[in-house]
Amino acid sequence: MRRPDPGRGPAAVSRPRRRLPGMTEGADEGRKQLVDWEYAVRLGTKFAGEGPVVSRSEADAAVAELRAGAARSTGLVAEFTGLVAPEDTAPVLVVDRGGWVQANADSFAVLLDPLMSKVAGRGKEPGPTARAVGGRIAGAELGLLLGFMGSKVLGQFDPFSPPAGRLLLVAPNVVHIERELEADPTDFRLWVCLHEETHRVQFTAVPWMREHIRSQVQALSDTVDPSRMWQDLASGVQRLVKGEGGSIAELMSSPAQREIIDRVTGVMSLLEGHADVVMDGVGPEVIPSVADIRRKFTQRRGGVGVLDKVLRRLLGLDAKMAQYRDGAVFVRHAVDAVGMEGFNAVWAGPENLPSKAEIHDPAAWVKRVHG
Repeated sequence: MRRPDPGRGPAAVSRPRRRLPGMTEGADEGRKQLVDWEYAVRLGTKFAGEGPVVSRSEADAAVAELRAGAARSTGLVAEFTGLVAPEDTAPVLVVDRGGWVQANADSFAVLLDPLMSKVAGRGKEPGPTARAVGGRIAGAELGLLLGFMGSKVLGQFDPFSPPAGRLLLVAPNVVHIERELEADPTDFRLWVCLHEETHRVQFTAVPWMREHIRSQVQALSDTVDPSRMWQDLASGVQRLVKGEGGSIAELMSSPAQREIIDRVTGVMSLLEGHADVVMDGVGPEVIPSVADIRRKFTQRRGGVGVLDKVLRRLLGLDAKMAQYRDGAVFVRHAVDAVGMEGFNAVWAGPENLPSKAEIHDPAAWVKRVHG
């Protein structure tokens, strides 16, 4: 958030601990230079911008209200879902856009480390100059992605930050959207916190979920042929330019990769849909204007403006919106069929997670898990 006195930011805004430029401690210089992480963060922060202009008191109030909303949401989520998360795990950080970019660069570094190790060990390496140029290009691409997302995201649970993840609430984006929607600030902030706190509870009450998702990322990296990676990317972009549909990620996918992506899609649809159901279930009891907020926010999810819609399609964000919708339908059907306690069997282990096909056929999941 920008303040009239830009040198005086609200002291309560958190900055995630920096773990860059190395992807992991002890990473060799070749792996570091595959992506120029410092450049990605600088460019992403600049591209994201600072957000709306607010006074010092407005900024402090937003930070305090988001923290209070997250704390209040914990009990509300537990009461509605039956999921109980251990206390004092996965801290809540209220961040600015630059803090979100930094945190996600850290997470990308952790997630991409297996792939980077594979690429770095593929055989003949380019010289230092070529590595530096390639790292700067990769850093620029990642920075622009993080910058675009950093100006949009309201909150996010980062499951890969040690030891048990962390919840990020992006204060300037919350203020920007509540103004755009002309929503009551107190109601809107609690509404956002309900959704994001549900994700924190999902991962801390279901501790195996974190490693399950990490294993899928590892499996995806195992399918990548380092010698063809850039060729496949270029081919995917060419197909996209020709209007052959899909996002960049979809166009790069081999059959083996699509199988893994389908599994991940099923999990993410479950998590996002579950959070939406919690928002809608708890909201009417504690948020007076929730119906108006939901109506306006749903309209906005389609994107505003041609450029925004194009970028959302390229980055696969249209699929993200479908995850909210399809996942919520799945959760509601399952809860209607077997009750919340029966639905919570989904958290018992990876074998009970819905497949992508079952997300679209909840009765099949109910039959498989409950017989």
